[in-house]
Amino acid sequence: MQIIILGAAAGGGLPQWNCGCGNCNAARAGQIPALSQSSIAVSAGDGWAILNASPDIRAQLAATPPLYPTGPRDLPLRSVLVTNGDIDHVAGLLTLRESQPFDLFATPAIHAALDANPMLTAVNPDLVPRRSVAMDQPFTLAPGLVATIFAVPGKVPLYLEGDSVDTGLIGENTVGVELTANGRRALYIPGCADMPDWLRARVDGADALLFDGTLWDDDEMIRAGLGQKTGRRMGHMAARDSIAALAGVTVGRRVFVHINNSNPLCDPVSQETAAANAAGWHVARDGERIDL
Repeated sequence: MQIIILGAAAGGGLPQWNCGCGNCNAARAGQIPALSQSSIAVSAGDGWAILNASPDIRAQLAATPPLYPTGPRDLPLRSVLVTNGDIDHVAGLLTLRESQPFDLFATPAIHAALDANPMLTAVNPDLVPRRSVAMDQPFTLAPGLVATIFAVPGKVPLYLEGDSVDTGLIGENTVGVELTANGRRALYIPGCADMPDWLRARVDGADALLFDGTLWDDDEMIRAGLGQKTGRRMGHMAARDSIAALAGVTVGRRVFVHINNSNPLCDPVSQETAAANAAGWHVARDGERIDL
């Protein structure tokens, strides 16, 4: 199984267009790596699947030779799977509207959110069939690559929030993905609000875990003057808590993805990055490849 980190950042990327925080300014100055928005590509050797179509998908594809066209209108892309309806995971579908056939996988609830947006009719359903997938039912995502989605604690997308928001909702709106190919198993969970025992048990024994690293501290955006919401209010558990929660779990590779621009993990030489590395975690960077 081959995994390519197309984008390692959370929504807005690094630098975020309207943010003058220390990390964003350092990225603009070339002092730390810039990061595009959350997406990965996966293959078992014959064709590729993209998990989450970020707003940066055009540049991400241009920077990824294994996904280059192989003919005038031929692309080794077989499918796209979205793990929730957040804008940073679905807006890239509008870029993929140029009469390119692929399967679009999502839960019925996520498909309903996408279908309610008239702009997404530009992604021609005759060429891009909408495939609804059920929880805990394996399906073929690309040749030789089997995926199984499962609910993780989270919430509905921001644009669907009402007066009351359940940030520990377990259902079709936020899912993790278990990927298996050639005897290898990887889990991709870019958004998760908590680590219950049943999820810890599911992670145990995986060859790789790509997990939500949005914030280092739950209140870091508030302390930095960048927002009024905690990580849990946004549907994300703090990375330092994830490290502690998974300390006794057996995992081959532990990788933080979906890194917010406020997170000190953006800086490869920060104390927090060193602490994560010491605990066995790697912080994803755009373009990195994981071979299992």
